[in-house]
Amino acid sequence: MADKHTKEVRSMNMSRIGSKDTKPEQKVRKYLFSRGLRYRKNVKDLPGRPDIVFPKYKTVVFVNGCFWHHHDCGRFVWPSTNEKYWYAKINRNIERDRENKKQLESKYWNVLTIWECELKKPVADENLDKLYKEIINKNPGISRIYL
Repeated sequence: MADKHTKEVRSMNMSRIGSKDTKPEQKVRKYLFSRGLRYRKNVKDLPGRPDIVFPKYKTVVFVNGCFWHHHDCGRFVWPSTNEKYWYAKINRNIERDRENKKQLESKYWNVLTIWECELKKPVADENLDKLYKEIINKNPGISRIYL
């Protein structure tokens, strides 16, 4: 399908897509905070600047967009214009994700990823609860918060 916008309009739209404080990130943070977990955001000292960091649990969470990180969930569709650019860009994002995960794991961090599509209804609550349990269960020696 051809792009319905001019190059200028498309450029303006793309420039407004943020990399921090996205709605999916806000949803995850709000849920985890309500469950008693405290975190840091976008820690610059860690590879990949994880979206959410739990130093107490030595765990990081990446909230990935299905398009930008090529998730095979059905929401991802290769753009039909400027294909060479998008193929290189998205594949580089995937490779960077792998490199960051490997570096974090070598420093003994637990790396969790939740996808944008997993935060859509009707499965959002179930997936957020699963994420919460993964965070607190990764470190059996640390006392847990029971609500």
